[in-house]
Amino acid sequence: MAQAELKVEAVYGSGANVYKLATGSPGELGLLQALGEAFGKKENAKMEWIKAGSGASLNLLKTKQVDMIMVHAPEAVNKALAEGWATDRTLIGSNEFYIVGPKSDPAKIKTATSGADAYAKIAGAQANFISRGDKSGTHVKEMDIWKKAGIAPSGNWYIITNDFMTASLKRANEENAYFMTDSSTWVAEKNIAPKLEILYRGDKFLVNTYDALAAPAGATPGRETAVKFIQFVGSDAGQKIIRDYGKNKYPEALYNDAVYAKQYVY
Repeated sequence: MAQAELKVEAVYGSGANVYKLATGSPGELGLLQALGEAFGKKENAKMEWIKAGSGASLNLLKTKQVDMIMVHAPEAVNKALAEGWATDRTLIGSNEFYIVGPKSDPAKIKTATSGADAYAKIAGAQANFISRGDKSGTHVKEMDIWKKAGIAPSGNWYIITNDFMTASLKRANEENAYFMTDSSTWVAEKNIAPKLEILYRGDKFLVNTYDALAAPAGATPGRETAVKFIQFVGSDAGQKIIRDYGKNKYPEALYNDAVYAKQYVY
């Protein structure tokens, strides 16, 4: 059965060397554009961005539909490397997860001692909680936290969106619900969720490390250009773009660089 044509969300750069990259929020928040355009000029390249969460991105790489991915899913990345369908792993940066919720904090998670404790309080209060439910890196992390809390969430209070980060944050605002958002999306998009505020942060388990991965040699048409892009993202020039991204528009940068991220690799 032929694979369906992938929807290209955006194109960055206009060079002859075309490569396909799958990722989620780094594309939604514009970091991909900054990196792709800088690299495109340097290497006569053109990036085609396929919008997909970490789980879907990994599947696209495995089935040779994209040349590279940027994901936050360390265990799945380890498995992909062991199975041999991913190469050139490069730590590129990080952000973290915040648990946001209604300013009245009905589940009293401000006093939580960990992410798992916050989730236990939310479940105990049966307070509305938004789950992406889409096997993205965020959803995988969410399920890991429920597991740590010893809870299998279900019921009317547990609302599944099957949608991306920004749309799910907007839904949390509409439902007066708790939601685990990445810090980059919160800094850039919190104006869409005026009823919510950060209620819990600081658990090391909630830090997100991002890896770039390429298809194996010869597996996909744009693989060699993709590897050059990964090298660029890991270089001083690429890391400076990541470290500074958003500072001109928001009160703080949206991402931390690889040096900062390295302390949270597990």
